[in-house]
Amino acid sequence: MQKIFHWFQQSKEDKAADLRRVSRHPTFVIPVVTGLVVLLLTTMFLIFMSGGTPELRSTDTHIVIINHDKTEQTVPTRARTVSEVLERSSIKINPGDVVEPNINSEIVTDNFRINVYRAVPVTIVDGARKVFAYSAASTPRSIVKQAGMEVYPEDKLELLPADNFLTEASIGQRVVVQRSTPVNVNIYGTPVQLRSRAKTVGDLLVERGLKIDKNDVVQPVQTTPVAANMQIYLLRHGQKVATEESTIPMPEEVVEDGSLTFGSTALRQQGSAGKKVITYLIENKDGKESRRILQEITTQEPVKQITARGKAVQIPSDKQAVMAAAGISSGDYPYVDYIISRESGWCPTKWQGNIGVCPAYYQDIHSPSSGYGYGLCQSTPAGKMASAGSDWQTNAVTQLKWCSGYAKGRYGTWAAAYQRWVTYHNW
Repeated sequence: MQKIFHWFQQSKEDKAADLRRVSRHPTFVIPVVTGLVVLLLTTMFLIFMSGGTPELRSTDTHIVIINHDKTEQTVPTRARTVSEVLERSSIKINPGDVVEPNINSEIVTDNFRINVYRAVPVTIVDGARKVFAYSAASTPRSIVKQAGMEVYPEDKLELLPADNFLTEASIGQRVVVQRSTPVNVNIYGTPVQLRSRAKTVGDLLVERGLKIDKNDVVQPVQTTPVAANMQIYLLRHGQKVATEESTIPMPEEVVEDGSLTFGSTALRQQGSAGKKVITYLIENKDGKESRRILQEITTQEPVKQITARGKAVQIPSDKQAVMAAAGISSGDYPYVDYIISRESGWCPTKWQGNIGVCPAYYQDIHSPSSGYGYGLCQSTPAGKMASAGSDWQTNAVTQLKWCSGYAKGRYGTWAAAYQRWVTYHNW
């Protein structure tokens, strides 16, 4: 049999030479031809038995690719989470190390990628104070947080290299923290607390966007240096004002990362929403009250949240074959794989609530018209898939044809269906 497969791999010239050679030895031709016929009949039989459609390989293991310590390790595993994979692979995580995606992430797809970043020495310079730590975090704010130090949204953090060990007394990188100053500001009778890196009262007013009207009085004068916990007054006499506090939405940034599996995410920097106080001037005209925004001041700066989103696509051939047979465009494969992996783990005989190994055949656990999901995309009720073919109970291609119609009919595209799943964890 090995000779037969070797023959298929030869060039046309080598095949011709072999045929001329064996033609001179009829006793050798017979077994070769017989082997080829057996191979052809076996292939036809398998196609016939599968109904002419590709089959999914049933397995309860996943292939995981771990990048750590300058090596790439590929392992088959039944582990359900990143933490379990690392433990079973005897990969130790030390303080300051970063694992992406996080250790609680579930493994539901094949060729799932895990990256372990080892901590390096970092010196945190906080005024006269120096803190030595080990960290693999990717932003200055994350490094300081990982070291257990409190920083405020208004504090400025810079990540700098250590140029001279002797003069800077540090090795590796430095995070320099420029602290903000806590200040109390009274805006037309409403006290607010904030933090600022402004040098004078006038700079603080400009920094916060406070506009000074000719009727306003600022105390102390604007040239006064800002000091910790000082009191600043912005006064206006003879007018009625009202204030309200509102939230500033947390800014978000998504970074595409080719070292992470498509759809998986890793938090690079924790963000937070900000706060602001709006002051309204209340006026009465013809007995009707109206409000006009007088001042708007940010009392707490928002912090940007940075998330890495994987874009590496490496889908097993059996799943690609099923998607192709279902008429799905190759550009949609990542979206389909993401959804189906999370809905059923690519198990065409899975009922909603089933946990563990994929059943080898259709089980009459629930009625097709019941409220239980079934199959690759957990059609609910299961019987809806009959519109795609009478073999909907077990045929992965038939099921996926129905799933594709559902995705496009409800969301327009598989990409939109994917966005729905990412946001709401259902579709």
